[in-house]
Amino acid sequence: MTTTGFFTDSTLCIGCKACEVACKEWNDVPSDGFVFSGKSYDNTLGLGHSTWRHVKFVELETKIGAGGNAPDFMTWQFSSDVCKHCEHAGCLEACPTGSIIRTEFGGVYIQPDICNGCGYCVVTCPFGVVDRRPDDGRAFKCTFCYDRQKAGEQPACAKACPTQSILFGDLEELERAADARIAKLHAAGMTDATIWNPKDTSVGGTHAFFLVRGEPSRYNLPAKPEVPTTYLEPAWKAAATAAGVLLGAALLAFALFPPSPRRAGRGLG
Repeated sequence: MTTTGFFTDSTLCIGCKACEVACKEWNDVPSDGFVFSGKSYDNTLGLGHSTWRHVKFVELETKIGAGGNAPDFMTWQFSSDVCKHCEHAGCLEACPTGSIIRTEFGGVYIQPDICNGCGYCVVTCPFGVVDRRPDDGRAFKCTFCYDRQKAGEQPACAKACPTQSILFGDLEELERAADARIAKLHAAGMTDATIWNPKDTSVGGTHAFFLVRGEPSRYNLPAKPEVPTTYLEPAWKAAATAAGVLLGAALLAFALFPPSPRRAGRGLG
């Protein structure tokens, strides 16, 4: 079975939010209340239980002309964010009910009929993607359009994107396409373009990776995301060491100060 992924090229995104609409329509995701956020034209602000695709509006300062005295002006960069479907998924590792699984396509899928709303997946997601719905407490996020993939279709967001900013397909082929795209942009003078895919962290890479201009952190893409469960191993080792020290101290105490026969025999007769 092919391992699939998303490659989101932010340099091609025009901020139309067609991906958000397509995601909501296909997956019957609840509305966000249609409340204007007051921050540019972004009405959703971030990923959550009712937003599985989110187009970020990122303001960047850009210089006109060359030299240190060149004037600055503000530009908008757009980027369509989504669940990263981590190679080592903290949410999957933390789920106590087996609700979260790895599908045959490599995506991370929450089964809503099994989720008990414990929230462990929420706190172990390195990207703050997983969120609980206030009405029943169950956790939700992007499903990678698992139902569409099983039917041989691409996810709704990728199909709706008018500029091909969101590409879907074989993960290895997408990575090669990203390398070719970044080389083309650098050759054209966009030397600040970079690919974000944290393979050198405990996340182990993602099945949804991004090409952005400037610092990825401006797009809510951390440089060094970590799966929280990786810190359990040193904690268990420390606990085991402490237990060993206590046991050794107890054995040493018995060796140096053995109980007397009289005390040991009390209470027997």
